[in-house]
Amino acid sequence: MSQGPRSGLAAVSSALLAMSRHLEVRDVLKTIVASARELLDAQYAALGVPDDHGGFAQFVVDGVSDEQWKAIGPLPRQHGILAAMLHEATPERLADVRKDPRFEGWPSAHPDMSDFLGLPIRDGDEVIGALFLANKLRRVGGHPPCPKPEGSCGFTQEDEELLSILAQHAAIALTNARLYERSRELTIAEERSRLAHELHDAVSQKLFSLRLTAQAAAALVDRDPVRAKGELQQVAALAAEAADELRAAVVELRPAALDEDGLTATLRTQIQVLDRAHTARVTFAARNFRALPASQEEAMLRVAQEALHNALRHSGAEHVDVTLDRRGGGAVLRVTDDGSGFEPKAIRRAGRHLGLVSMRDRTSGVGGTLTVQSAPGKGTTIEMEVPGG
Repeated sequence: MSQGPRSGLAAVSSALLAMSRHLEVRDVLKTIVASARELLDAQYAALGVPDDHGGFAQFVVDGVSDEQWKAIGPLPRQHGILAAMLHEATPERLADVRKDPRFEGWPSAHPDMSDFLGLPIRDGDEVIGALFLANKLRRVGGHPPCPKPEGSCGFTQEDEELLSILAQHAAIALTNARLYERSRELTIAEERSRLAHELHDAVSQKLFSLRLTAQAAAALVDRDPVRAKGELQQVAALAAEAADELRAAVVELRPAALDEDGLTATLRTQIQVLDRAHTARVTFAARNFRALPASQEEAMLRVAQEALHNALRHSGAEHVDVTLDRRGGGAVLRVTDDGSGFEPKAIRRAGRHLGLVSMRDRTSGVGGTLTVQSAPGKGTTIEMEVPGG
């Protein structure tokens, strides 16, 4: 093995254990690139997971600051050396990536890179990612980098073998993380389906009884008012039971974290997960917020989830910002994205965008107001204000 700052079996074992420790895909990707960069003593490391449209569904870097990454711009496309690793599934070890005939240049803010080592990440016959390192530092014993021989690659054959081991374990860790997230989605879907069936069965039976009892009361009003009164009392009792069952179902659907942690902590946790799971940057800030009645907090959480879903799944946004502020005795939730936007009036006229309808219903149901600002190409801001209790 190369005698880098963390060479040896203990360092390799530490890196592999770190990969297996995480279950979220984004966390796994970050751990892989950080482990590879440290273990092989490189200035830069990156891992790209391809999509089906010539780009990358996820692209994680290590060694590049947030400011540099923002200045570089959109995610790279599958081209040049990256495309070769993905499509030909072959390792690449180059003395100077800039002199390779497949090199197609970088954005102006991209850091300068020379020696290069990259490998595909494979799950059986499928290439599920590309892992690469650039600019071997070649430090020995903590000393500054020593010069490499002219025309040679700083990365060695031993480095390539070590990265190959990491890539094999990265495939396992990434596949396990994907399976975990998929199983979690299925569990949530199954639970929702179960609750929907229970709610449908219970409420349908009550409504059917209500209908029959109301019909009986209507038939008795003229010829037997006393019995009609009794039937109407039964209607009231059945309606009360239906309301109780609906409330019980709502309580079961209410997120446990909201009851335990409150709106601010619940939103912060969910947004941290979304930020890791999506290529868009998702941020959250709460200022002077104080607890609201449970119904209002749940409504605000649901509106935030719907707005985030729209921004992350449909708008193509690169940044989504969520804020929660105190306003008088109540609060204001604001979800802003820099995505494709839309024309709100046209959406309403066409009767589409059920998510907006749902958000308006939830907001009005707790005495609040919902404002939607958007225009094609100008992003979207959704603001929900509630009066408090």
